[in-house]
Amino acid sequence: MQVILLEKIQKLGNLGDLANVKAGYARNFLIPQGKIKPATKTNLAEFELIKDELQASATETLKNAQAIEAKMTGTVCTIQANAGEEGKLFGSINITDIQASLAASGFEVKRRNINMPEAIRHAGEYEIMVNLHTDITVRIKVVIEASQ
Repeated sequence: MQVILLEKIQKLGNLGDLANVKAGYARNFLIPQGKIKPATKTNLAEFELIKDELQASATETLKNAQAIEAKMTGTVCTIQANAGEEGKLFGSINITDIQASLAASGFEVKRRNINMPEAIRHAGEYEIMVNLHTDITVRIKVVIEASQ
């Protein structure tokens, strides 16, 4: 299915590009999210009319993400967790815990934007990736401290 991208989508293209995607992906995810439109003659003509607005909106979103990146760079999230003598946690630290720690630091980040390969089960220091925009990713340090 050929579509017009209404925003930059990783692995598909930039704003205004024509891309071929599977019909199910377009119908079930991209169209309901408002990220694409089917590439018909009427939609192409309509896109040309609103292209400048979409580009201005995309530029504004990128500037906001860059401002947050500047503030978030070097952020250290410290989380207290119950642990045994050898530093093994009773339970684990997951994305929700990191999101709450970032919120306490003043950064509102959605859960889906935090990249953590697996739950943390030992006390120590870890690096986690946070996606602020399709082009901007920030590394933050997460310190897990064992509490008695």
